[in-house]
Amino acid sequence: MTDGPIVIENAHVAPVRGPEIAGGHVVVEGDRITAVGAGPAPVTGAARRIDASGCLVTPGLVNTHHHLYQWATQGLFQDATLFDWLTGLYDTWAGIDAEVVYDAATAGLGWLALGGCTTTTDHHYVFPRGRGDLFDAEIRAARELHVRFHPTRGSMDRGRSAGGLPPDEIVEDREEILVATEAAIDAHHDPSFSSMLRVAVAPCSPFSVSEELMSEAAALARRKGVRLHTHLAETLDEEEHCREQFGCTPGEYMEKLGWLGPDVWFAHCVHLHDADIRRFAATGTGTAHCPTSNGRLGSGVARVSELLAAGAPVGLGVDGTASSELTSLAGEMHQALLFQRAVRGPAALTARQALELGTLGGAACLGRQDEIGTLEPGKLADLAVWRVDGYRAAVEDPVCALVFGPTPPLDLLLVGGRTVVEHGELRTTTADPAQAGVRARRRLIGDRT
Repeated sequence: MTDGPIVIENAHVAPVRGPEIAGGHVVVEGDRITAVGAGPAPVTGAARRIDASGCLVTPGLVNTHHHLYQWATQGLFQDATLFDWLTGLYDTWAGIDAEVVYDAATAGLGWLALGGCTTTTDHHYVFPRGRGDLFDAEIRAARELHVRFHPTRGSMDRGRSAGGLPPDEIVEDREEILVATEAAIDAHHDPSFSSMLRVAVAPCSPFSVSEELMSEAAALARRKGVRLHTHLAETLDEEEHCREQFGCTPGEYMEKLGWLGPDVWFAHCVHLHDADIRRFAATGTGTAHCPTSNGRLGSGVARVSELLAAGAPVGLGVDGTASSELTSLAGEMHQALLFQRAVRGPAALTARQALELGTLGGAACLGRQDEIGTLEPGKLADLAVWRVDGYRAAVEDPVCALVFGPTPPLDLLLVGGRTVVEHGELRTTTADPAQAGVRARRRLIGDRT
């Protein structure tokens, strides 16, 4: 249910698509934006009017890659590479159940909302037997917090005995995976314009999934009309693994399996070859760039500026909090800007390109660029109002203040016209997401504080 007509006035408006407006307004009616313009807003009767002087209004941020269950295992294996980090954590993750997932998702989604995120994916691929409905648990959390949710039904069927990375006891049977994935789509996927919930198909990675499952998962997704997602080219170890196991690079392997196209987005893509960038651009294949996680695990820096120059879709992802502790999506805009410039010079990524990665770029990866990601009449009323006054007023450019420095305070977050965050506090739940996160950690690994 929406909050009724809302008029946001006297703000610096950054629509992402189209010119910015100093001293502008945004009008929301129902779950849609009905007007964006300069000067005073048109009279709209009994609307709630918000004086946003000293504020920047942007589209809500879109998170294109996450592992919400990992909230319960933050701060572990602090100096490990990806493969060492994974092998160290697989046994712990084998202990998750629906309660852990629900509480971890509540904490993770609340944290995302407090950082300006209105739409998020989740890649859940660990399904121990007899632990309840883990997929439904995170959907319940998203529904209660009122964030737009794109959970992906992940899977692993290639354990160590078959040349994969995960232990055999936490992988699933391929046929069971396909049946469970189709059931999740049938039960939850909503393709409507205003959808709060869409499901995608997401086998975990080339080093934990069989070639047969990758191919059959793609066929299932296309038969059901949903999107495809997986990890790709995150580390040089993965490149070596693919060359040894499949005789090709990770990008070539995806092309061989039919995993390129406008209905596909990959996570990380740190170690792409020039040919991969050309293929992604030609096919409309998207990338979820996760700079903090890639830096934390020492994986490298993705070739984001080159992907953008080629015309390939790129969004941002916080990745699981076990490899990007407490990172917000606004923080990933900052990290993306700095990482690209550190490697490729100060012109590699601008503040406005970073904002676009976090909004329209993410929407394009999820196939929702016509619904979210910009501030335009007719689009869904998902928007963030940031305070850029006070100390931040010393930065003349409000978008620079958002991206270059520490994340500004969030004054208001609307999702489909409903207030989710106001004055830095969650308004959609009486529960304490921080305490939910503590419960999840204690149940899974005990209290190590």
